[in-house]
Amino acid sequence: MLEGAVAVSEDDDVTSNRAVRQMEERIRELERQLGRKTVEVEILKEALDKTRSKKRTWLAQPQPKPKDGSR
Repeated sequence: MLEGAVAVSEDDDVTSNRAVRQMEERIRELERQLGRKTVEVEILKEALDKTRSKKRTWLAQPQPKPKDGSR
């Protein structure tokens, strides 16, 4: 028998070490991109919250009354 050989049944998929390394590298790249997008979303949420709070302050200010007495 071959030393280091592994028995594989006929319905098992065999994946080469090279293919596994390529898939792992792709996973790392996708995780890195996901991390970047997560940070981007957090930054945009903070900016949106600041914009909304400024808008509420502006809308809360009393509106000037027209001088001619009309509404």
